[in-house]
Amino acid sequence: MERRFKIFVYPDGDPNTYYHTPRSLSGKYTSEGYFFKNIRESRFLTNDPEKAHLFFIPISCHKMRRKGLSYENMTSTVQEYVESLIVKYPFWNRTFGADHFFVTCHDIGLKATVGVPHLVKNSIRVVCKPRDDDGYIPHKDFPLPQIIQPFSFRAAKFDPNNRTALGFWAGNSNSKLRRQLVSAWQNDTELDIQSNCINNATGKISHLEKLNTAKFCICPGWSQVHGSRIALSIHHGCVPVILSDHYDLPFSDILDWRKFSIIVKEGDIQQLKRILKRISYCKFRFLHYNAVQVTNGFQFLTLLFFA
Repeated sequence: MERRFKIFVYPDGDPNTYYHTPRSLSGKYTSEGYFFKNIRESRFLTNDPEKAHLFFIPISCHKMRRKGLSYENMTSTVQEYVESLIVKYPFWNRTFGADHFFVTCHDIGLKATVGVPHLVKNSIRVVCKPRDDDGYIPHKDFPLPQIIQPFSFRAAKFDPNNRTALGFWAGNSNSKLRRQLVSAWQNDTELDIQSNCINNATGKISHLEKLNTAKFCICPGWSQVHGSRIALSIHHGCVPVILSDHYDLPFSDILDWRKFSIIVKEGDIQQLKRILKRISYCKFRFLHYNAVQVTNGFQFLTLLFFA
């Protein structure tokens, strides 16, 4: 099947209607940009739609956002574009879009596509932040790691003896779960939990250095698990602690996340320190080693995606 598998990409629209491969492959749109790039350079790509098994809808809200369009206008533009494809090509109606897919990694793009019900219900959505309240359907839709490149440091090596801090998290307390995390552990001497501490001018490098000396990096969910925090933790060899009741982890069909991460229920936040301290040094070495081994899969995905 892999030898015969083909993807057809609908032709880009007029650049003025915002449908094009993003030029920037950095920042918040890194994952989305590389996804576009990898498909276009893939051996699975075909120019003959009759040979295609899947159809890629090239929706990108990057330029729309830069133009300052409202969510309502973005939704209308996306809807008009998708409906034009349905009218112009016969392929959507054969499966009502079940063999169509699109990618949107930023909240902006996700909100713009939610307003197109048949697109959300029928097509495969590749998203960086799976959210139940945005209609994400496990086993139909697909989680893509959100990666913000370029990284400031090289990928970590296996160095368990240099990991002196039990756990680390720093960020904004912009959700109930994060506020609970800060309230419970901000003053702890073994868990380094910091709120609103990252100054863009002076604090970023210090924050990243702490990822290199912590055993476990807390990745608190909200309505979704923050994908970029997980990928950043893995890049620095820090075992991600996924603090969430709702998650659909990337590549879970080929990666056993239990071998390089810890999953903690939100209700166990008061027991977080006890849970981490109960993990033996031997088990930590195992998790840390495996986290380092999967780092290449989160660098960016050329090898895992459409190579």
